[in-house]
Amino acid sequence: MAHSATAPVPTSTATRAVRRGLVLTGIMFIAANLRAGITVVGPLLGEVQQDLGFSAVEASALIALPLLCFAVFSPLVAPIAARLGMERTLASALGVLATGLVIRSVPGLPWLWAGTALLGIAIATMNVLLPALLKRDFPAEVSKLTGLFSALSALVAATASAVAVPVAGFTDLGWRLAFGMWAGVALVALGVFLPQIARRTLPRHDHSAALDAHPGGGRSPWSSALGWQVTVFMGLGSTFFYTVLTWWPSIEETHGATPAVAGAHQGIMQVFSIGGSLLAAAILPRMRKSQIGAVAMFVPLSIVAVVGQLALPDLAILWNAFLGVSIGGSIVIALAMFGLRTRAHAQAAALSGMAQSIGYLLAAGAPLLFGAISEATGSWTTPLLILVGLQAVSLVVGMLAARDRYIS
Repeated sequence: MAHSATAPVPTSTATRAVRRGLVLTGIMFIAANLRAGITVVGPLLGEVQQDLGFSAVEASALIALPLLCFAVFSPLVAPIAARLGMERTLASALGVLATGLVIRSVPGLPWLWAGTALLGIAIATMNVLLPALLKRDFPAEVSKLTGLFSALSALVAATASAVAVPVAGFTDLGWRLAFGMWAGVALVALGVFLPQIARRTLPRHDHSAALDAHPGGGRSPWSSALGWQVTVFMGLGSTFFYTVLTWWPSIEETHGATPAVAGAHQGIMQVFSIGGSLLAAAILPRMRKSQIGAVAMFVPLSIVAVVGQLALPDLAILWNAFLGVSIGGSIVIALAMFGLRTRAHAQAAALSGMAQSIGYLLAAGAPLLFGAISEATGSWTTPLLILVGLQAVSLVVGMLAARDRYIS
């Protein structure tokens, strides 16, 4: 006899569907916290400098500190999660993030630095573990969901930048209110994710054993050529992104744009980065084995944008659009590779920690280095040509990393 179309869904199936939905909701709420605490600083940096008597060097250090925390702490995340479990580690990171955001807004210079460091450690933890969580619970949807959480992260980051100055003007708390209010978003995410902490992903043994626990073997990404290809691709992409984020408005101003126009163009770039993330999320699932085509689509756009800004600066809006699409798509490809090039979530966490550690170490120093080169040469031509060269290397390395292979 044929089953009725209205037959009840088995309880186990319904339970799994509900649990998947809750995990996905938790992932998206975590994604909303990945950048906002950092991007809110830029628009208010001048006010912070004036209020605290910061020098330009100290202001640059405040921007670089979270990236240095990413670099130092990322390799430690996978071993910690191997002992506590991914869920408990992520929930703890959200609690640390909320604490750091509040502490950063408390009067007193030591609190600013301490809160910023806690924020960096918390975001590093979430950056490393989210790809591993996707690999474990949504192995067939890694690319699509990576694009969605990247787009959401970019959207909230752009919102944080846009509302920073108006919020700072609401009360006498000024920039402290604009910095601290994002603790509320972290607490909401913690509340949503809290039911997951009853689970423990990994047993209580050392990280190397965790990597060896799955059937395909668990070679460490640190000893794999493929692991290094993914890492270099991630590192060059991070270098490009943070250099552009820091200096592109200044570059446009040297080509005749006003500060207001250059700032508006950066907003356009952020909007197009969201589009790039969503586009990558749409096309990567169609490239189940090799993602070479995606790398060839997104990375060259950044080269065209930089060369275009040098040759035809009057078309700055177009170059910002190209930058946004390239950056948004490239970061999704890099993050998706953590799951696509590994066979188990423990190995994905290890690769994520490795790539993000080295990537953010490069990103932390790159803006300072490119600024110094510009000052030494008296123009932005040489730094921009170096960026073109680095993106050309990124294209080649990205194509190698995008081949249909696994770290094993």
